[in-house]
Amino acid sequence: MDLYIEQAGLGHILEKVRAGKRLSLADGKTLYEHPNILALGYLANIVRERLNGKRVYFIYNQHINYSNICVNLCKFCAFGREREDPLAYEMTIDEIRRKVRERLDEPIDEIHVVGSVHPDLPFSWYLEMLKAIHEERPGVHVQAFTGVEIHHLAQLAGKSVAEALKELMAAGLGSMPGGGAEVFSPRVRALTCPKKISGEEWLQVARTAHKLGLKTNATMLYGHIETLDERLEHLDALRRLQDETQGFLAFIPLAYHPKNNELGQGRKATTGITDLKNIAVSRLMLDNFPHVKAYWIMLGQKMAQVALAFGADDLDGTVTEERITRMAGGEAGQVLGHQTLIRLIREAGLEPVQRDTLYSSLKVC
Repeated sequence: MDLYIEQAGLGHILEKVRAGKRLSLADGKTLYEHPNILALGYLANIVRERLNGKRVYFIYNQHINYSNICVNLCKFCAFGREREDPLAYEMTIDEIRRKVRERLDEPIDEIHVVGSVHPDLPFSWYLEMLKAIHEERPGVHVQAFTGVEIHHLAQLAGKSVAEALKELMAAGLGSMPGGGAEVFSPRVRALTCPKKISGEEWLQVARTAHKLGLKTNATMLYGHIETLDERLEHLDALRRLQDETQGFLAFIPLAYHPKNNELGQGRKATTGITDLKNIAVSRLMLDNFPHVKAYWIMLGQKMAQVALAFGADDLDGTVTEERITRMAGGEAGQVLGHQTLIRLIREAGLEPVQRDTLYSSLKVC
């Protein structure tokens, strides 16, 4: 197979990958532009197996999207709404409690909470929500609030990001998801999400969380107006912060869905080749990230399964109800039983491992 890679013109990158040397942005551009997707998968799989062997992770989790009333209204988003919009909603603390109680008979290890940049809810409401979740399900890990939400909550409270995070952690925040990163490029953000915090501000929230011992994930939204260079600059910024803090758990490439949002007019959804290239290039560029997810909600079950041969080592989890991708035209469904996740992994010739949020192995299946 090495000869095949050399014949594909990627021998110099293979040599770096075999030696564990960091790829340059120019190497990343070569990979993105290369037409041989199987060669990219082979290279990415070398890194995946070096880091995780044959293991592929999943989690038994529950998603709660508490509100879609948002002041940012990003052009690529089909989820956010103004308060007066007929599709706007806002869950009460009691409704969130009921959501948790509805699944108390299931072995949920993580409750994943994200919402919007809400104009009115006070900081105390978010503390109350965290406490309520733990009261209904003591001991559960709550992964909540993107870097964008955290920045907003700190401003609401009139506190620094560090001070706000400390209060949220005391109320039960266990880790942070990776949303809101989008693409860090100032050009892209000016055209797609001008009201959202900058890429540097997002990175600073993550840096602060890591210094407090709070682990986070990271994402990149691809397939809209960004260039290949902007994708690579995004990956490099994440890689440099991980060098500094070692606080990122996993990277999740998120495919842009063009339905029901302003940016999507006349645009097509990403293709399978684009999705697989982003998984593979991410795995190769982010040499210091322990995990890369193939998020089945975004990719669909079948493409997520194929992505396990292109560098991904995690399928995320059972999810049950996720509104953000669904409202943008996602067609993968909102629930996947753990037995289905296990079957998808086994059929790929890999070893299913049920994990917790921090990637402690709970059970080899």
